[in-house]
Amino acid sequence: MRVNLVLELLDVPGKLLEALEPIGKLGANIVAVIHQRDVKTERGTIPVHVTIEGDKETLEMVLKSMEDLGIQIMEVDGVMRKEKITTVLIGNIVEKNLKETMEILSGIEGVKVADLDLKMSDHPEQSASKIIVEADYGKKRDVLKKIKEIGSSKGFLVINEV
Repeated sequence: MRVNLVLELLDVPGKLLEALEPIGKLGANIVAVIHQRDVKTERGTIPVHVTIEGDKETLEMVLKSMEDLGIQIMEVDGVMRKEKITTVLIGNIVEKNLKETMEILSGIEGVKVADLDLKMSDHPEQSASKIIVEADYGKKRDVLKKIKEIGSSKGFLVINEV
């Protein structure tokens, strides 16, 4: 049995080796690896396409082991496992407790805040935050609704991706 994966790795030495290690360790075979360091996501990570083969149980153990190591598996055989949601909040973000906003989003099952950029201003009401959230596939609508609720309750202008 063959499985095609798309992993998302940080561009640091050793991450590719770390991601591939469970494959051989658990008895699966690597058929192909496409790793192009010059192709990066908006977060600066690298998508790595890996084709592996083995019996069903072995492949399931490999995927679980990768997840346990914190390796982001974005696709399995062309099926998305995670969705990225980018949003911008504008307003008095620091005073309205940005930490609480992140905790609310991370508290949603299957959702985690993956990246956060904060742009401060001399005028606090003009501060902005770009937030990238990773959510299990199919949760995007719920996350966008929650972000809108948070923005409304805290008086932020919310700009969501289209």
